[in-house]
Amino acid sequence: MKDVIIIGAGPAGLTAGYECVMKGFHPLIFEKSNKVGGISRTETYNGYFFDIGGHRFFTKSNKIQKLWEDVLDDDFITVPRISRIYYNGRFYDYPLQFMNVLKNLGLKECFLIVLSYIKSKCSRKDIEDSFDKWVSNQFGNRLYQTFFKTYTEKVWGIPCNQISSDWASQRIQGLSLRSAIMNAFIDNKKVKTLIDKFYYPVKGPGMMWERFHHIIENKGGTVLFNAKVIKLEHDNKEIKNLTYFNNNKREQMPVKQIISSEAISSLVLMLSPTPPEKVVSAAKCLAYRSLIVVVLMIDKKNLFPDQWIYIHSPDVKVGRIQNYANWSVAMLPDQEKTCIAMEYFCSEGDETWLSSDNTLIKQASQELSLLGLADLNDIIDHCVVRQPKAYPVYDKNYSKNLSIIKAYIDKFTNLQTIGRNGMHRYNNQDHSMLAGIMAIQNIFDDSKNNIWTINEEEDYLE
Repeated sequence: MKDVIIIGAGPAGLTAGYECVMKGFHPLIFEKSNKVGGISRTETYNGYFFDIGGHRFFTKSNKIQKLWEDVLDDDFITVPRISRIYYNGRFYDYPLQFMNVLKNLGLKECFLIVLSYIKSKCSRKDIEDSFDKWVSNQFGNRLYQTFFKTYTEKVWGIPCNQISSDWASQRIQGLSLRSAIMNAFIDNKKVKTLIDKFYYPVKGPGMMWERFHHIIENKGGTVLFNAKVIKLEHDNKEIKNLTYFNNNKREQMPVKQIISSEAISSLVLMLSPTPPEKVVSAAKCLAYRSLIVVVLMIDKKNLFPDQWIYIHSPDVKVGRIQNYANWSVAMLPDQEKTCIAMEYFCSEGDETWLSSDNTLIKQASQELSLLGLADLNDIIDHCVVRQPKAYPVYDKNYSKNLSIIKAYIDKFTNLQTIGRNGMHRYNNQDHSMLAGIMAIQNIFDDSKNNIWTINEEEDYLE
């Protein structure tokens, strides 16, 4: 019987595995795909490297920072951040720069935004139960309408008044119009959203997780690829057995301790006997957004200086554009070329998700040209990657449903859930890693860590 079974070889699962082998134990990690990293993996195509969504490395945890540096050493580089917002035909520096905003919006509009902010402070809505109310209270309704509404609804696919205020309070708490303006004039490092540099593996985030994988294997742990867990048998107190598919073979093994980064909604449906109906119903109500990345290779360098651009325009469907030449030049096989990733937020089964690769490539190419960022004739190659369950959705009922599931899962003494989807929480890599570390401490150090308190800090990374 393995010391620990871990479901998922993303940042959370691999960090748990790493912590385990460093204590002298031998975990077995199940990974349903053929590579490590989860959504933080690096994909390759014809010598080009790219992320599934850009993954910056930035943390307030000294332990995590040291771990990153120890694992990658000289392959962990510092990147000066350059990012902008595209809105109403203009590009806005982000973090905001006062003169840039003034030039693009005009003195009158800037005055009206400040007036709207003052009004919001004088007539503050006490009940901030939705994203639109929370942001309007923090920034004023006019700035909410200008910079938040269109992009947020593009990302989540639902109106802002149906998105829980938890999303805003988690992702942009500590930031207000006042702090944004202050940051435009002075170097304000307290607000984590506004960092001006970050760390990055020289060949993408997957490089980090491949190193973790190698360390785990070299110290006696095992990562089993193409292995999908399908059933967890229990006695209402402990998980007793696990059933999985690997290479078209159905296998079963006993369980001593289990840590899962599988989507918590899927985990509930694996349990046998089946949980109570209210738990199953709550699991089925949890929603996720998926991501399609259309990668375009351009026969030209220095297209634009940004690592990424947020596209707030409703005239195009693309939500965010990455330029991986500006993340690390080692991501390119030829530095005279550029690798652009057009990111489309969608839901499994919707029109975008069901579109053919050719349709998506044509759309992405036209939109990149329409935005004035590249010439259609310079596109020399392309590929499409689809990522289901990329982002847990914070709709208005998610908290209630998650509480029901958590209360049920907490009764199992040898089961812990970690990671973004394992906790249905929009964690960054450092939070997921901390969850993995704390889970192992709970098993072997007799710690009483409450993993669910991770990512409740005052300031956060957008």
